[in-house]
Amino acid sequence: MKNLQDEIVKFTEKRGWTGNKDARNLAISISLEANELLEHFQWNNAEEAITNNKDEIAEEAADVLIYLLQFADVIGIDLEEAAKMKLAKNAMRFPVK
Repeated sequence: MKNLQDEIVKFTEKRGWTGNKDARNLAISISLEANELLEHFQWNNAEEAITNNKDEIAEEAADVLIYLLQFADVIGIDLEEAAKMKLAKNAMRFPVK
């Protein structure tokens, strides 16, 4: 994941797109892209949406991931470690019965 994060940072730096990449703007962008992802499922069941729009859904999901990795970089979060910690916390909160 760190390699992908570094690749995204280099991509945006080469294009001079770093000016608006602060935590606030990136958090907004994550939400906006997640809503664009959600639009594909509006008025369709999941199977129809995926069958008819899988490529577009993949692009929107990638946009969410890209913005999330940029956000994590800007505020100094190791997302892989944060996800592992959250899973461990949830395992304690919701034990297998």
